[in-house]
Amino acid sequence: MFFDLLTAPFTAPLSGIAWIGEKILERASTELDETENLNKRLLSLQLAFDMGDILEEEFEEQEEALLLAIQALDDEMRAAEREAAEREAAEQEAEEPQD
Repeated sequence: MFFDLLTAPFTAPLSGIAWIGEKILERASTELDETENLNKRLLSLQLAFDMGDILEEEFEEQEEALLLAIQALDDEMRAAEREAAEREAAEQEAEEPQD
């Protein structure tokens, strides 16, 4: 316990960065799964249209909805990555010795 207290100024920032990395990985994995599912639905929709199972109007409506959902997930992931990078930069600035 005493050793942990002595090394905390050195290990705490690393632990914090590791935790942030784990959270980004969890979120990215979830979003990639969601994006993959949306892409599969889009492919299925294209196949149904090509086979003549759905009308062109219905295809275009569903295609637009799926593409918008994919774009929204992509935008969310990029925003999360930017936020994490900004947070990490702020933490590194706080760790730098002040003159």
